[in-house]
Amino acid sequence: MQGSSGESLARLTDALGSAISEGADGTALADSLFAAADVLRAQPALRRAATDPSTPAEAKSALAKGLFAQHLDPLATDLVVDAVTMRWARSGDLAAALEQLGVVALVKAADAAGDGDRLEGELFTFGRAVADNPLLRDALTDPARSVSDKQALVRSLLDGKATAGTVRLAERAVTGVHLTVTRALDDYSKIAAESRNRLVALVRAAHPLEPEKLERLGSVLADQYDRPVHLNVVVDRSLLGGVRVEIGDQVIDGTISTRLDDARRRLVG
Repeated sequence: MQGSSGESLARLTDALGSAISEGADGTALADSLFAAADVLRAQPALRRAATDPSTPAEAKSALAKGLFAQHLDPLATDLVVDAVTMRWARSGDLAAALEQLGVVALVKAADAAGDGDRLEGELFTFGRAVADNPLLRDALTDPARSVSDKQALVRSLLDGKATAGTVRLAERAVTGVHLTVTRALDDYSKIAAESRNRLVALVRAAHPLEPEKLERLGSVLADQYDRPVHLNVVVDRSLLGGVRVEIGDQVIDGTISTRLDDARRRLVG
């Protein structure tokens, strides 16, 4: 989010972080924030009223309290009330911000339990499983299946094998809020890394990398970018050897297949 929406989201994220650091239940907060986001998405007139800059803040606060106070976690209600008094570049940004705050709440809850790294790894692994398995992907995106049926499938695959936060986010990913399951999981991974002040690097290698090589690579990248870097590794046999690292829009390509392609182009030229 840019401009006023980005500033508002940053303020709400700080408030959320303070609440969780003081002992608030991140899972309960997340569920309530997701519910509020769903209501705002489903009701355009309400969304416009809650973000109309010409409406006094007191009126918007009263509107939010009347709608949500009896249905949401009290701290989540406070966040929603604060959110409607802030400025948003587009009316849809309010619901998107509450959605992102819900993800951050689950990530911070996992961090507080010592499971932050595990959650990030599980989100990536499940996302790859969905992307690489057409049958699973079709089952989770089939419009003929209900959301509750898809969520039951997610639980059957992950319950007892993943953290509670991962399961909750995977369930959220199949609701259609992010259009596709893989896009949702990718967005969640990015939000998780950002909320933990880390970068995410996608590492493609021809063969599995030994732990010491991964540790060394992570250390080098952290020094280069002056931030901790979380490595997601994909084995790609077509690379023949070496590694290709993607961080945001930047690519560090040291693969044999790329060097061979470069040599072929020079010969042809």
